[in-house]
Amino acid sequence: MKIKLIPGDSAGTVTAFYMNSDTDNVRDELDFEFLGNRTGQPYTVQTNVYAHGKGDREQRINLWFDPAAEYHTYSILWNHRRVTFYIDEVPIRVYKNNEARGIPYPKLQPMGVYSTLWEADDWATRGGLEKIDWRKAPFYAYYKDFDIEGCPMPGPGTCASNPNNWWEGTAYQELSPIEARRYHWVRQNHMIYDYCTDKSRYPVTPPECVAGI
Repeated sequence: MKIKLIPGDSAGTVTAFYMNSDTDNVRDELDFEFLGNRTGQPYTVQTNVYAHGKGDREQRINLWFDPAAEYHTYSILWNHRRVTFYIDEVPIRVYKNNEARGIPYPKLQPMGVYSTLWEADDWATRGGLEKIDWRKAPFYAYYKDFDIEGCPMPGPGTCASNPNNWWEGTAYQELSPIEARRYHWVRQNHMIYDYCTDKSRYPVTPPECVAGI
């Protein structure tokens, strides 16, 4: 999806582009959430992964460009090996399939694709310190050029497990060397929060965060 975010003072708003299984207790979900800002402050994007009903896997990065000035492309690659979030073909997050270690992975149910713009000034900007200035309303985010390639539902029951789907190919099982360098650059220079290192929330490091996984 190409998205142009709310210009100016967007504090307290969340612009979202996400996938959801539309189930409750076993919900799978893959989130892009763009957290509004006060004018001149960086836009933050939060990603989250729900697998088999368990979420609370937030990571946040500050964007290295002005996402309200022009459209940028936000993509999710979801296959049996990994989920990868991309911005303009730069990978910003990878969630690997570690079912062999007993870690849930979203692959057992279909997901729809959604986009929303909503009020969340109890947490979205500086932990809720910055509230929506309703004098700036209405707030507009712009979406265009949506593209999806995958298995339609309902459809052939064998589609999702077909190894000949292009997204299951060797080139999409791991990051390429160029992607790995870009991924490291984002993590080193723009990441501002990672649940994996939040000891107040997780005194014991979540298993999917352990080094080498």
